[in-house]
Amino acid sequence: MIGMDTIGLKLAQKLVTAALDKAATDYGRPICVSVCDAFGFALSFARNDDAPVRSIAISQGKAYSSARIGVNTDVWLGRLGQANFQANYFCDPQLTALPGGAVVTSANGKVLGAVGISGLAPHEDQAIANAIAELATENSTQ
Repeated sequence: MIGMDTIGLKLAQKLVTAALDKAATDYGRPICVSVCDAFGFALSFARNDDAPVRSIAISQGKAYSSARIGVNTDVWLGRLGQANFQANYFCDPQLTALPGGAVVTSANGKVLGAVGISGLAPHEDQAIANAIAELATENSTQ
């Protein structure tokens, strides 16, 4: 469930399960998935057996970055490139622009949290993250 200002634990856990299922169904490969609240703080995490260990921190960074910046990480990467900026210019070592982070918003566009996926190719990570963020938004209106 989504509270007034952020994703709740129950919904975060459902989103993690949905992401693991989607990765298995669509790609047949292991991932790490992180879901955070509107402030970027972790709510739920899972790592498939055999998912790369490096993907733990990467998935967490992608979720954090989407929540803090307020856009999906692939979008932010594009904006950084257009401005000839780097993520480290923002003085926050947890930020990453690697594709695979998706922001969860309310119906009126308020940031409620984010999901981060790592373990696949960046465009595959982003595809899963986008689908799971959309699922979260659908759940917020029910």
